[in-house]
Amino acid sequence: MTTTTTPPRDAAAAPSGQPSAGALLLQGLRGNMRQYGMLIALAFIVVLFQIWTDGTLLLPNNVSNLIQQNGYILILAMGMMIVIIAGHIDLSVGSLVAFVGAMAAVMMVKHDLPWVLALVLSLLIGAVAGAWQGFFIAYLGIPSFIVTLAGMLLFRGLTQIVLEGQSIAPFPEGFQNIAKGFIPEMGPYTQYHNPTLVLGLVTVVFLLVREWRDRKRQLAHELDVPPLSLWALKCTAVTAAVVAFTLTLASFHGVPVVMLIMCALLIGLGYLMRNAVIGRHVYALGGNKAAAKLSGVKDKRVTFLVFVNMGVLAALAGCVYAARLNAGTPQAGLNFELEAIAASFIGGASMSGGVGTVMGAVIGGLVLGVLNNGMSLVGIGTDYQQVIKGLVLLAAVGFDVWNKRKAGK
Repeated sequence: MTTTTTPPRDAAAAPSGQPSAGALLLQGLRGNMRQYGMLIALAFIVVLFQIWTDGTLLLPNNVSNLIQQNGYILILAMGMMIVIIAGHIDLSVGSLVAFVGAMAAVMMVKHDLPWVLALVLSLLIGAVAGAWQGFFIAYLGIPSFIVTLAGMLLFRGLTQIVLEGQSIAPFPEGFQNIAKGFIPEMGPYTQYHNPTLVLGLVTVVFLLVREWRDRKRQLAHELDVPPLSLWALKCTAVTAAVVAFTLTLASFHGVPVVMLIMCALLIGLGYLMRNAVIGRHVYALGGNKAAAKLSGVKDKRVTFLVFVNMGVLAALAGCVYAARLNAGTPQAGLNFELEAIAASFIGGASMSGGVGTVMGAVIGGLVLGVLNNGMSLVGIGTDYQQVIKGLVLLAAVGFDVWNKRKAGK
């Protein structure tokens, strides 16, 4: 009696009638074109400015500065991505950033509140502001464009009233460290920042375990997965990137505090959008609201919570921005809403809603951040910088439209 063996679905050499390794790779790229396209674009921009600036872009001090400069925009972009996925828009976040920063300044400087208490109260103010707007949008049915446009004017005016047209400073050192601080050094003296090395190692292990578990789950459900050689190549590339980034930060002052905040938000919000019921409901509402309601999705509650979340993130971004400036200023947050919206669309959001990832928002924000930093390093004027960023946004949205038309055909 003879037996035959079935080749594994992830074999490098595909059997007759099965897609080859190259075909599977191309299929994966087409299925995730926006995400992979932005990653490739980000890598290209980094390499371009690294050469153009004679290696200045990726110097450890500039990488840390890049993270701290764009921390508040990345926080806003994560929240804005969720709002856009739900099929809405929020034009008030820049003004809310200014208002929360002003309130934090008043609480700490004029009323001598401890900075931790002021931070908690600032986040509560953001939650109330988000709930206020979410109520009009979700329960009264007023379009989000109108409600948040009104919020933009309202919060900007309240900022002027609270600050009386003047900046308030300085802040306690602990509050400033939210935006400008680094995690403390520990352990024996080495050439690198020890806690950063540990965090880098933990990150590598976490990513590799997640990749292995995802692959194992896909194989258990008999789904197509990349060949083992391509999967190993992907894991090697991810590991190399994390190690290089870790060593870069560890050779300076280590991981910035704001980066820890962003990573916690990325992990938490990413999990909610991928695995939690509320996340699936947000995608469902943005994709087809009528069908989602017929399926039992509580659209009003979900929309309300989306704007509460946006309010809290805007408040956090406002505290980070105020801590970086070490002052509450009336002109804070100008055009921040446009930066967050641009980062979301560059990172893969769709105008029609229902499409996008939190990680995509971070990638889009990094594209804009590296562009800003690189163009400043090579001496490109702010006028030309605005032109270039506008063209990048137009290209990203145009690519999304082209991709949809091609998929439709």
